Amino acid sequence: MVDIRTCPSLPAMFLEQAKDMGQRPFLWAKRGGVWRVLSWRDVALDVVALAGGLRALGLEPGDRVALVSENRPEWVIADLAIMAAGGITVPAYTTNTVADHLHILDNSGARLVIVSSRQLAERVLAAATRADRQPGVIAIEPPPLSQSAGVDMQSWGAVLTMGREPALGDKVRQGISEVKRDDTACLIYTSGTGGVPKGVMLSHGAILHNCMGATGVLRGLGLDDNVFLSFLPLSHAYEHTAGLHFPISIGAQIYYAESIEHLAANMTEVRPTIMTAVPRLYESMRTRILKGLPKISPLRRKLFLAALALGARRVRSGRLGPLESIADLILERLVRDKVRARFGGRLKAFVSGGAPLPVEIGTFFTALGIRILQGYGQTEAAPVVSCNRPDNVRMEAVGPPLDGVEVHTAPDGEILIRGELVMQGYWRDPEATAAAIDAEGWLHSGDIGVIDPDGAIRITDRKKDIIVNSGGDNIAPQRIESFLTLQPEIAQAMVHGDRRPHLVALIVPDQEWAEGWAKANGRAGLGGLGHDSEFRRAVAQAVDRVNAQLSAIERIRRFIISDDPLSVENGMLTPTLKIRRHKIRETFGDILEGLYEDKKQSIGHSDPTFL
Repeated sequence: MVDIRTCPSLPAMFLEQAKDMGQRPFLWAKRGGVWRVLSWRDVALDVVALAGGLRALGLEPGDRVALVSENRPEWVIADLAIMAAGGITVPAYTTNTVADHLHILDNSGARLVIVSSRQLAERVLAAATRADRQPGVIAIEPPPLSQSAGVDMQSWGAVLTMGREPALGDKVRQGISEVKRDDTACLIYTSGTGGVPKGVMLSHGAILHNCMGATGVLRGLGLDDNVFLSFLPLSHAYEHTAGLHFPISIGAQIYYAESIEHLAANMTEVRPTIMTAVPRLYESMRTRILKGLPKISPLRRKLFLAALALGARRVRSGRLGPLESIADLILERLVRDKVRARFGGRLKAFVSGGAPLPVEIGTFFTALGIRILQGYGQTEAAPVVSCNRPDNVRMEAVGPPLDGVEVHTAPDGEILIRGELVMQGYWRDPEATAAAIDAEGWLHSGDIGVIDPDGAIRITDRKKDIIVNSGGDNIAPQRIESFLTLQPEIAQAMVHGDRRPHLVALIVPDQEWAEGWAKANGRAGLGGLGHDSEFRRAVAQAVDRVNAQLSAIERIRRFIISDDPLSVENGMLTPTLKIRRHKIRETFGDILEGLYEDKKQSIGHSDPTFL
């Protein structure tokens, strides 16, 4: 196994691992309904060739290359090749709008963009033609064009062919030897408190440090012959490290799931040993399992519920009585073995990160014999800071720090982090960098928590307003709120959705607009207007306009309307007229949460609730 502690860079780690692994299987993806594999040697040859092609296209050390693709083997090849050529990978979400892509291209100054499908290329090309520094485009699946796209475009195959020249290969290998641990490996864009995405600069050493820490966490479960099933976006820092570079570091195979809809079937086919995911996945798995109970026989249902109850009791108390232990052992064979078989039968652990894991979800899986390890981190820490250990899982905690990570709490309870894993800063934003990392090198996480006597971290609150949904996506509510309040129909708004699968909102209509609407529609004043379905539809149209400007994860699915404005007098605005989120949640929190629970109404902003 590669010694991560002394490894100089991510591409050097990969090539050393590939040399040892040779023709053993590495990357799997379904094509035409059949799983097809690339060996370590296959991938290494393509990485060196693509890196040579990038150098031939003029890529210089330190140049940025944006990468827009769904999870597939080419994503991995591109990421490694960009770094092998001395460049910096700039991953972008496939859900990004044209405006999102344009911001990333302009802010990063990307010299090239690698894009996968024809559908994604449409938005990338629209952004590339408007960028301040127009990048060249490399298309994995070249789009059919009836005329010039207005940018320099190359096909993936052509760039690979270009880079297979022996002299270029030698140049690439020499260049890899010059890449150091403290060189920037990638810029991962994440939303800041101001709502404008910032590029988090992560060094090779930061990600290698995370890989080393993950090795320490999972060593007790066995690091040989592991199989990962990947479905989270590789553009997310969590999957980029835990689902790509960590598997590389231990010589594991990686399968790319077809889609979330096929995930259950893929798990049965692939039989993964380790799977990294966000709480949303585990929530949906639990829901699916519970919904299936009425379909099985009464005896099997009774046994399942008994296994769940005894397992949960063991999780909470740490032990069972003598008779309960005997019953639990029987249920292990009758129930839990069958549950484990549904997940492929050889799963060592689910690893949960990206967002807080509800205690009841962790308890549910553990009670059914599926180990689930919750970790904690953020993009600025490459991203994993801590994780529960397999021999000491605490559902309410996120475990002790990874090896080599320092953590302590500030006087106000904020969690501070220090170590090689900490980002180098925000790209071209020294002020934001200085606010996040102090003079002693401590990263200020923005999370409030405590460190227990056993070293485990418990997160108790959030210091900053960033929403982290149940999928682990960072969302800046201020940005969305500003778009909403720019609409003539809306005076005030607060977006809600931390730890939830989608966003909802509280909206206060603009009084002048509401009065004009009432007059135009023959309504006598504003009394009772809130119960008028046509009025609500008019407000919903404003939300529709805003949603059209937002990415999928930022869109408002449902909202409630209040005819009482937020004010300094009622405590919901500060003297400087900023909204006081905790005060608003005290008043409207239950109703906002109710938007996720009310199954009688369709989920959608066209059917809001009026207060």
